Amino acid sequence: MTAETDTQQPTASCCSSTGSCHDGPATVQVGAVTAVYRVTGMTCGHCEGAVTAELSELPGVTSVKAVAATGEVTVTSAAPLDIEAVRAAVDEAGYELAGQA
Repeated sequence: MTAETDTQQPTASCCSSTGSCHDGPATVQVGAVTAVYRVTGMTCGHCEGAVTAELSELPGVTSVKAVAATGEVTVTSAAPLDIEAVRAAVDEAGYELAGQA
């Protein structure tokens, strides 16, 4: 009986940090822009929902996360958003845009 040595190099996984080929296509936003805004007046989950709903309607917006406790709203979009459009959406929800964080 002869001893065999394993000369096979480890292979890279087919899965990467952006997703798994076993879970379907990964969601990657190439060229996405993320901005954080300060919104005053939010106090609860309902407030977060109202701001999220209005900002989600802006063209190019792909995700919105509003946090009443900090007053911060994180918006991801395909391109930079016009600050006046953001202000109008926040106003429509019943809150005030204090600017970018």
